[in-house]
Amino acid sequence: MSISPDYPRPTKRLSDRDRAAMLRVDQAGEFGATRIYAGQLAVMGDRHPYGRVIAGMASQEERHRQVFDAMIVRRGVRPTALSPFWNMAGYALGAVTAALGPRAAMACTAAVETEIDLHYSEQLEKIGNDDPELSTAIADFQAEEVEHRDAAIAHGAEQAPAYPILSGAIRLGCRAAIALSKRI
Repeated sequence: MSISPDYPRPTKRLSDRDRAAMLRVDQAGEFGATRIYAGQLAVMGDRHPYGRVIAGMASQEERHRQVFDAMIVRRGVRPTALSPFWNMAGYALGAVTAALGPRAAMACTAAVETEIDLHYSEQLEKIGNDDPELSTAIADFQAEEVEHRDAAIAHGAEQAPAYPILSGAIRLGCRAAIALSKRI
């Protein structure tokens, strides 16, 4: 016997634990992004033409972080204990990639935003209609993260020295940071 396509299928509700993990990792990720851009701007300054592009992205990331900060407080979710590490690691990643050159800084952005786009897509699929406030924020921020990735590619990310290796290492680091921040 087959189920009629018109018959509503039961939906799995998002648990409070899953919702808390999503908020924790999203807030940590946006915090990390602000630190990456801070490191890049510290090295490149505002004199480089890419400085304005990076500053614009940093401003959007700061707004994303503020929204997730407010949600965490309002919902009583514990932030990740790894924030001090993400503070240093994000800044160092930004500074090192900028020191390698503006295209390497853009390669960093493209790699990070590629992983965040995938991460946010997975979250939106899990949330479904279960948390409109969270899903709306994620969808809005995901669109801006994709814009950041596309801008980075347009500014020469793929022409960075050893781009495949640099991008792959950064993307692997992002996946590890996501996994750790969900739990710790």
